[in-house]
Parts: sequence; C-alpha cells; structure tokens
Amino acid sequence: MFQSKNTVFCLILPDSNCIVKEIQKYALIGNPNVGKSTLFNQLTGLRQKTGNYPGVTVDKLSGTCTLPTQQVVEIIDLPGTYSLYPKSPDETIVLQELLNPDTKIEGIVFLADATNLKRSLLLFSQLYDLGLPIILVINKLDVAEVKQIYIDILKLQQFIPAPIVEINARAGKGIDDLKKVLATTKPKEAIPQPPIWNSDFIVKNIGTNSFLANFNSYVRLQYLHQGATWGFLTVEEKTAREKCLKANVFDSQALQSQETLARYEIITDWLTEVVNQPKPTLPTHTKSQRIDAVLLHPVGGYLIFFGLLLLIFQGVFILAEYPKGWIEFGVAWLQMQTKATLPEGVFTNLLADGILAGLGGILVFVPQIAILFLGIGFLEESGYMARAVVLMDRLLRPLGLNGRSVVPLISGLACAVPAIMATRTIPNVKERLITILVTPFMSCSARLPVYTTLIALVVPDKLIWGVFGLKGLALLAMYVLGTVMALVSALIFKWILRSTQASTLILELPAYQMPTAYNLSILVWEKSKVFVREAGKVILAISIVLWVLASYGWGDKMDIAEKQAKATFAHLPKKELENKIASVRLENSYIGQFGKLIEPAIAPLGYDWKIGIALITSFAAREVFVGTLATIYSVGDVSEDIKPLTMRLQAERNPMTEKPVYTIATAFSLMVFYAFAMQCMSTIAIVYRETKGWKYPLIQLAYMTALAYVGAWITFVLFS
Repeated sequence: MFQSKNTVFCLILPDSNCIVKEIQKYALIGNPNVGKSTLFNQLTGLRQKTGNYPGVTVDKLSGTCTLPTQQVVEIIDLPGTYSLYPKSPDETIVLQELLNPDTKIEGIVFLADATNLKRSLLLFSQLYDLGLPIILVINKLDVAEVKQIYIDILKLQQFIPAPIVEINARAGKGIDDLKKVLATTKPKEAIPQPPIWNSDFIVKNIGTNSFLANFNSYVRLQYLHQGATWGFLTVEEKTAREKCLKANVFDSQALQSQETLARYEIITDWLTEVVNQPKPTLPTHTKSQRIDAVLLHPVGGYLIFFGLLLLIFQGVFILAEYPKGWIEFGVAWLQMQTKATLPEGVFTNLLADGILAGLGGILVFVPQIAILFLGIGFLEESGYMARAVVLMDRLLRPLGLNGRSVVPLISGLACAVPAIMATRTIPNVKERLITILVTPFMSCSARLPVYTTLIALVVPDKLIWGVFGLKGLALLAMYVLGTVMALVSALIFKWILRSTQASTLILELPAYQMPTAYNLSILVWEKSKVFVREAGKVILAISIVLWVLASYGWGDKMDIAEKQAKATFAHLPKKELENKIASVRLENSYIGQFGKLIEPAIAPLGYDWKIGIALITSFAAREVFVGTLATIYSVGDVSEDIKPLTMRLQAERNPMTEKPVYTIATAFSLMVFYAFAMQCMSTIAIVYRETKGWKYPLIQLAYMTALAYVGAWITFVLFS
C-alpha cells in the first residue's frame, strides 16, 4: 500500500483490479480548553498540514493518522466551540465543514472534558443528532479524579449509543484504544441514529415537509437556522429553504433557546446517574485561586506579565543570535563554495548572490520564530496566557484592540514576522486585523543597527544629570515613538474599520499545568514550517528581483564605470579597490539609477540618491541599510567596527552646497522614516499570509510609507 496526497492506493494480486479508495476524513471537535490540540498532535504527530478555510482568516489544520489496520485517515481539527450556533466567525466553520458535501467528512471524534461533562455533552448531543458517526472521547479523567469527580462509563453508555473512549491526551494514554475504535467505525450511511432531542417544531413543520428529504430532520433544521450564509447550497436547496421559511413561522433565536434548555434537561437527567462528585461545600480558596490572586493583581499582575514577556523577548533577541550567526555563516560558506566550484557567469552569480542570499533571508528568521513560539506556547500550555489576556483587555479595549493583542505588540520589538503570526490567538476579526496593521510600528531588532549608526553619527556622548546618556535616551525615544504610533493608529483604525461583530472577551481560565515537551516541539515545528513554506516564497522572489536590479544596469554603463574605477583607483590596495568597484557598479545599476530618479522626491527629507539606494535595498531587511551605505561609501565590512562608516558619513558633503549631508536634521529624519515605514518584505509576506490576500498588505504599505514620508519631512523641517 502506498499513499499520495489525498488517496490511498492498495496494490493487490496482478490478476485482480486495483482498488482505489479515498482517505476517510474525521473532524476533531470539542469545547475550547479541553485538550483538542494535544489530542490532534498525539494522533497526527508531524504529519500535519495547514490550509485555508474560504472566507475567514483562520487556518485549517489537518493531519494523517495510521490505524492498527494500516488504514490511513485524515483528522481535521476544527475550531473550538460550545454550540453549533456560532458566536464568532471562526465558529461558523464547524457546521459548514460537517454539512458541506465537498469536504466529505465521514465521522466525528468529539473530545469532552471529564471535569465539566455537562457543558461538553450539549455540543455532543447536537453533533450526534446530525446523523454522522461520532466517537465520544472523554479527556482529563486524571484531573477529574483529583477533584473527586467519578464518571460511570457503563451507565453513560446506556444513554449514548455511540463508542466511548477514555484518554489522557497529555500523557498519551488511551490513544491506541481510540485508533482501534476509528478502525472499526462504519460509514455514515450504515448507521441510522434516533435523535437525542426532537422538538414540536421539527415534528409539525419539518418532519412532514419534503424540504431536503434526503437529510434527517435536525440537519434540515440547521439549514433553516444558518443556511443563508452557506455558499455550498445549490439553487434548488436555496429555493426549497425559502419556501419552507415562508410556509412556517420560524423564530430562530427562540428555537435555539428552547433547544438549548431542553438538551440541558436531558443531559442533567443523564448525569444524575452517571457522575458522582462531592456535594458543594462552603467556598474555599483553591490552589489556582491563590495563584490567580497574585497573577491577576491590579498592580503586581502587570509587573509579572511584562517581566515574563521581557524574558521571552530577551530570549528571542539574545538566544536567536547564535543560530542566526550559524545560518549566516553557513549561507556565506555556501555562497563562497558555489562561486569557487562553478564557472563564473550569470547562473553562478544568480545562485550565489540571489537564490542562496534569499534563502538565507528566509532561514535567518526561523530561530526567532521558534524561540518566540516556544515561549508563547509555554505560557499557553501552562494556563497563564488566558490570565494575561484578561489582565490586558481592560487597557487595550478602548483603543480597538483585544487583551490578546499585547503578545504580538510586545513580540514586535523583536521581529514583526513572528509577532504577526501570533495574532492568530485573537478571535475577533476586526481586532485581529487592527493588531496586524499596527504591529509593524513596534521597533524591531532589525531597526537597531539603523538607530545606533545614526545616533552615533549626530548625538553627542554626554550625560544628563550625570546618569542618563544622550545616546541612550535618543534610542529609548525611538522605541517610545514607535509604540505610541502603534496605539494611536489602533485608535484610528477602530473608527475606520466598522464591524457588526460584537467585541467581547469570553474566556475560560484553564487549570494550571506543566507543558509537555512533545506538544511544544510540535507547535514550534509547525509555526516554523508555515513561515518557511508560505512567507518564504515571497521573500525568495523579492530577493531575486533585488539582486537582478543591483547586479545589472542600462546598456554597458556598469562595465564602463568599472573600467574607469580600475584605472582611477589602481594604486589602492586590493580590498579598497574592490570596495570602490562595488560602489560604482551599484551606482550605475538599475537600482542605483532608480535612486537618482527618486532623488527629487526624497530631497525635501534631506536625502540624496545614495540614501535613496539604501532606502530601497533595506526593504529586504532593515539592517541592510548599514551594509548598503558601507558599499556606497567604499568602507567595506562593518560587521565588527562601525567607526569607519561613521567617520566617512561625517565627512560626506553635498556637492552643490558643500554642507554636510548627515546633519542632525537628516539623521533624525531618517530615524523617524524607519520608525514609521513598513519594516521589510518579510513583514509584507507574513501579512499576506495571515490576511489571505494582497489587499491589506498593500494598504499597510501605502499608509505606513505616507506616514513615514510626512513624519520624516516634519522632523527634517523642525531640526533644520
């Protein structure tokens, strides 16, 4: 047997026909915080993939699972919800995926929380009545035992004619039992199931109606409730639905409330015989409540939260430097070996300086992404992140943000790429979009070389009150400026982006627990893989384009300029001569000519064409700004010592006015420009990835560029 992307092929005897069978699909469904992601990781491991649901900004997670019979099934992890009646756009996916004929879901794996079985069984009973094969998987039995909650599975089986499996997802117990049950699950057509709940409305108005007669009555009821938003309905189904609605008095909200109350009555009757737990006693402070008293303290809670984020940020900023250095060294070594091994020519240069450099620009972000999501994953798995969200919600909500927005904003100080990926935890679409649009204002670590170079150039090395250095205060001011602009922009977008979706924070505080290394490793692997696969495509493409623009020019201008440079500077040492040649070639390249073309536009900001080139090339990555200036001014490598470049910039004069080019006004103007401008092409790539299109990345690029231009112009005028 061998497997392709969507199909399992079974090879049998030569004189027999080949049997081709599609992989069966099972939906993994449950309430939030029941351990669904943990179970998904246990079943699929590294055999996961990320896709897109049409029309919403939430990822479709799926993975394959091999059963004891060697059959391969696909597990689709659907968003957590408490009911089939959605309260957010993400929750609408659940029912649509189950009823959409194109998804071809064969059955449901429903994960229930043993510590709150009543709440879990509400959704389970709704899913059961859809008529799909369903497996009830009860998780957290170990936690329930600690709380002295005991469930009689045999009695529960008397009320629920569906397979029931007990597991401990964190420890991996019961996973093999679940796989055995999956292997014996029959196709949905073979299981006629009596409904758990049936209303008078269904009996009187749907049971006798020919509307969608090939579905059971509860599915037909859901077509009436929610079918208006489903894009997969045929014209005939839409027409039949409208006729049924006109023929009956249909109050959707009232019927939903009646159904929920009726189901809870049924479930309560079950649980009186199934669940044995201690009788309620006088309120006592549990261990979790005592911890919450500290972590949610009106003052101390904020200090602890920012301390933890600072720790994660420092990890991203410091620990990532080692693997980043290894990656940069490895890419540089590959480039050197490529040029030494392959014959000189366009292909070798493209491979070494275009493709390999582009790959390096992709991989260099992976350590930051991995460390950031390792830290965030640890906070989420431990149960702390839910507390932090509650804590910050009261501060950020007036600005149009959500408590969950604080993590991406703080993470943006390290790198906007993983920070924007972290916005997936924000369920409200509007607040998620606002967070994505303003996060690039946070001064990332790539801006630091720009700031430090320009500050060293124009800010004197003096102390204020004998303690605070002017250079340090100038650097702090740039970080404060970016943060303030992010919050102000969020407030503006709050009024621009109108939304009918209510902005509420309904969050269950999960129990504290120690994260498992397995789940954290899966999380880090998946986040890193998504970035390399999706955002990496755009980064690599733009890197190649930038290389072409910097390596070639109109006609033979670059070759002529190179010959003149060799003749003029022949007396210089080899390394200095190479720097001069690189400088004149860049000046006469397409991108150099474009720098001169845009010089009139950037002149009001105090910039010349050389700064214009640096502005263009730094779109690949902000730190490229310093390297580009070093090339233009023939300084060479500045990775170890920035002083030669600083001295060269201080000596630079405007050929028309003979005045210094890099004045305080120009330097501050540049810093403000970089504080407000879109960070780099990788940020655009990840915004495209997260918003599922080019609309918002282009809007973001346009408004941030305009704001950067205006802010830089005002700064230049004020300091001139």
